[in-house]
Amino acid sequence: MQVTENMNRRHVRQARRRARSREMSRYAGKPLKLLWRYIARRKVSHLIVLLSVLAAVGCALASQYGIKNLVDSLPSGRTHPAIVMHAFMLLVGLIIADNLFWRVGGWIAARTFVTVTGDIRREMFAYLTAHPPAFFADKQPGVLSSRISATANAVYVLENTVSWTALPPCLTVIGAIAMVAVVSIPMSIVLVAISAVLAIGLFILASKGTTRHQAFAAKAASVDGELVDIIGNMGLVRAFSAFGAEHRRFDGQLATETKARTNSLLYLEKLRLLHAIATAIFSAGMLGWTLWLWSMGRATTGDVVLISSLGFAILHGTRDLAVAFVDLTQHVARLGEASSILLSPHAMPERSDAQPLAVSEARIDFDNVTFSYPGRRPVLSGLTLHIPAGQRVGLVGPSGAGKSTILALLQHFYEPASGTVSISGQDISQVSLDSLQAAMSVVPQDVSLFHRSLLENIRYGVPKADEADVRRACEDARCLDFIAAMPDGLNTIAGDRGTKLSGGQRQRIAIARAILRDSPILLLDEATSSLDSGSEAAIQAALERLMKGRTVVAIAHRLSTLQSFDRIVVINRGRIVQDGSPAELACQPGIYRDTLTRERKRAPAAGLA
Repeated sequence: MQVTENMNRRHVRQARRRARSREMSRYAGKPLKLLWRYIARRKVSHLIVLLSVLAAVGCALASQYGIKNLVDSLPSGRTHPAIVMHAFMLLVGLIIADNLFWRVGGWIAARTFVTVTGDIRREMFAYLTAHPPAFFADKQPGVLSSRISATANAVYVLENTVSWTALPPCLTVIGAIAMVAVVSIPMSIVLVAISAVLAIGLFILASKGTTRHQAFAAKAASVDGELVDIIGNMGLVRAFSAFGAEHRRFDGQLATETKARTNSLLYLEKLRLLHAIATAIFSAGMLGWTLWLWSMGRATTGDVVLISSLGFAILHGTRDLAVAFVDLTQHVARLGEASSILLSPHAMPERSDAQPLAVSEARIDFDNVTFSYPGRRPVLSGLTLHIPAGQRVGLVGPSGAGKSTILALLQHFYEPASGTVSISGQDISQVSLDSLQAAMSVVPQDVSLFHRSLLENIRYGVPKADEADVRRACEDARCLDFIAAMPDGLNTIAGDRGTKLSGGQRQRIAIARAILRDSPILLLDEATSSLDSGSEAAIQAALERLMKGRTVVAIAHRLSTLQSFDRIVVINRGRIVQDGSPAELACQPGIYRDTLTRERKRAPAAGLA
């Protein structure tokens, strides 16, 4: 009962994950809709911030009227001091309320805006990891990681810019124009018309600069990717003494990014300059108009003070609004560029009706499978291969024959152009990825380790495994001795991609990881290629115990590692050219016998050496 409940919960989580993925893909290249998605998720908090800004701006504008009221009360203040006192208390109250509302908004925003960036990074990362391997093969890891950060940072800057830089001056300008109507309705109407013309003009001009901002965003991401690529291959750079070449290459990338950024910023400065000239002229005209009304006796001294302060409020408000607006266009462009890459539709989306893989017996079937990588000739051509449950099959053949592709298709890294790949009679394209991967343990040729402890790396496939189980797996994989010799034992950090370990040590860690996972299907891709002869003998014994009762598919160039296997399948140019037991193929002319003969001739020479 408990197992069934766990499976049902897992199925529900997978269904929700698929639904979120389909929903996220709709926001690719739509930055404003993406931004609203996260604002709507926390409507109450954002509404409090908005109301706080509205209240604070309202109090600030009312303070201008409070100053006018105080100035107009001064002539009669000596005979009626209560009038001045009331005006004074009103002004002080508005100033206090103004500051209080800003602090309330800032306190809520400090939590809300940061939480939104966490939501974005979490969902962007989850969506990114659902892309098939081909997606990552075409892109630098640094570029993708920088785009996740750029997306979150762009949203954070957008929320802050709108809340503290764009919305306040916008509200100030609207409120100031409304208050100008108290003195002169025609003046207020003229200001509305001028503000509308300025806003439309700025919008049109700013939209024309979007391509410049997007170019800068793309170049910035490329520079980040280049840095990660060089640093990740620093050993290769040092080995070939290529520091000068890499410096020149990076300088070229940096120069291109700097030029793109300069073009983006200069365009923004042109808009700001244009706006500054326009608002200075209009503010001077508004003040002159008020003085004319005062000279005609149609405006009080307080009105002149009010219009003067409102004029400066409009001048600074529209200037700040213009600055914020053009900055927003840049960040919206960066958000759109990053989201268009990260949220591009998944090439191999998990089916909405995907069911868990039920491995009653670990039988593997390739039925008439044809596959080719993009832009290349077919790697597999009508391949049909049936592997009964519990059988150990070795794949042999020249480089590029299609052996690794068979393992990749079995793990559903790619979709075949035609034909089906099945496990236990179930088409793997119709089952959930989690259940498919849970049915397999993999020991790759190029072992990947995280920059984490050896303990975390070994139990990566079984996070809840206790340390005793991990130690037994290490003992079976013959890696307990070298782990014990390390300063921190299982808590030793493996280094970036396992650089603190030798190639043979990394492979034994990978074998221990596969032993601990204990899946019914075992995939070995040159699992002993980095081991010396002594270590290989020990690992072969461990693999023999690991392979018992499991369906095994192994790639090996050294045929000596496959002599205990039930069956050898020889692949050449995407087709099966030989199929039989090691003993049978050793007696038949072909690729297997030729390779075996060469190995046996090299063995005595290696022993003499």
